[in-house]
Amino acid sequence: MKNQFSFENFNVYNKSEEYYYQVLKVLSNHKIDKNIKDQLKRASLSIVLNIAEGAGKYTKKDKKNFYSISKGSANECVAILRILEIENLITEQQFKTCYELLLEIAKMLSALIKTMTNISVIKYR
Repeated sequence: MKNQFSFENFNVYNKSEEYYYQVLKVLSNHKIDKNIKDQLKRASLSIVLNIAEGAGKYTKKDKKNFYSISKGSANECVAILRILEIENLITEQQFKTCYELLLEIAKMLSALIKTMTNISVIKYR
């Protein structure tokens, strides 16, 4: 089936789905506290969902807002994953895989946010 929604063709959206898939593997660890699991799942979903929602907005300001929320959620995920690594609840490889995906997602979102920022040039006479 051909992608019908514009966000389905965004590299950053596809990368965020790939990251979410990796998080599901992390969340399968029964040793992780349920509150931390819930927070990681919500923050990870927020990345994916805010990219999709932002793509559907009409103004640059609205798009930028959703992409900014998504980037903030990516930062939150990094912090949670670092805590899980400190507590030896995820492997070094799980951390590395998720971290690298989040870094790539954050860079892509920063670029998107930058394109949504109108920089007006003031001309003096």
